[in-house]
Amino acid sequence: MASKSILNKKSLDFLEKYLNNAAPTGYEWDGQKIWMDYLKPYVDEFITDTYGTAVAVINPKAKYKVVIEGHADEISWYVNYISENGLLYVIRNGGSDHQIAPSKIVNIHTKKGIIKGVFGWPAIHTRNRAKEEPPKPNNIFIDVGAKDKDEVHKMGIHIGCVITYPDEFHILNDDKFVCRAIDNRAGGFMIAEVARLLHKNKKKLPFGLYITNSVQEEIGLRGAQMIAERIQPNVAIVTDVTHDTTTPMIDQKIQGEAAIGKGPVVAYAPAVQQKLRDRITETAEKNKIPFQRAALSRATGTDTDAFAYSNSGVASALISLPLRYMHTTVEMVHREDVENVIKLIYETLLTIEDGETFSYFE
Repeated sequence: MASKSILNKKSLDFLEKYLNNAAPTGYEWDGQKIWMDYLKPYVDEFITDTYGTAVAVINPKAKYKVVIEGHADEISWYVNYISENGLLYVIRNGGSDHQIAPSKIVNIHTKKGIIKGVFGWPAIHTRNRAKEEPPKPNNIFIDVGAKDKDEVHKMGIHIGCVITYPDEFHILNDDKFVCRAIDNRAGGFMIAEVARLLHKNKKKLPFGLYITNSVQEEIGLRGAQMIAERIQPNVAIVTDVTHDTTTPMIDQKIQGEAAIGKGPVVAYAPAVQQKLRDRITETAEKNKIPFQRAALSRATGTDTDAFAYSNSGVASALISLPLRYMHTTVEMVHREDVENVIKLIYETLLTIEDGETFSYFE
């Protein structure tokens, strides 16, 4: 068990409020306002961009710039087609999982507010058990209780309305955080806590710190791509989630080995700058922070890739939070891992000196 928790009641209240708020890809701004409001006492200024990325800045005048980053968006659905009998068919906004949809309640976001619906599914009695048709993107549908298309339109629902799940935050067995959108609002939470701890412990950094909450990661790292050009950092430490591979039906020979409760996962990949990564692992060892390792092939699939290959190359590294059941409504992480990611980013920042290049040739 961790010694003394670095998370206080205000932190956990913020985490719950932040997770419960819907912020689907392309509609992140309400969540960003909650995040910025929490960070306000701990930073000097904010930067926002036209698509909704938010950056909290400490020491904005410093020439040398370090980014710590998470992403703000969550997966969702769009209304794609409305049938004559008033049923809604959907397309993905990010990597939404069609297999978990049947019998889920949904929130349809309209100008008139949230309209409730359900992903209907044929009753077990009516299906051919010998050759059951599984849920697929083209056969799942939402029932909003409307008799026809006209009634759907009168409710304020139209093609392009975004759809989220209402599932909210809870804690299992004292130390497991469960919610939809832990991927990756946990990242936004953890970098915010780093800023809070720097302020609380009166740490003066010799560089500008850009606490970056990017939008649109779920559809191709787009927010990070935009903000990397804007900030032009020297260093970027990214945090996202990665798979706990200890639950059934996951092949560890393919997915690697990682478990919740065993610490942050440090990535090995071409986009990860090795001297920066070594700094992170050495910092973990020195501070007795448990960590795991993951090998990623061509790309990390996270905002690390966007930062690494921006602005003629930025020394970038990835610290991941192990998570069970990614892209479901019951994503699960271990509280101790959350705390240890925060500690690892915090302690690594304290080792970075003004002007460091992390060059392999020095």
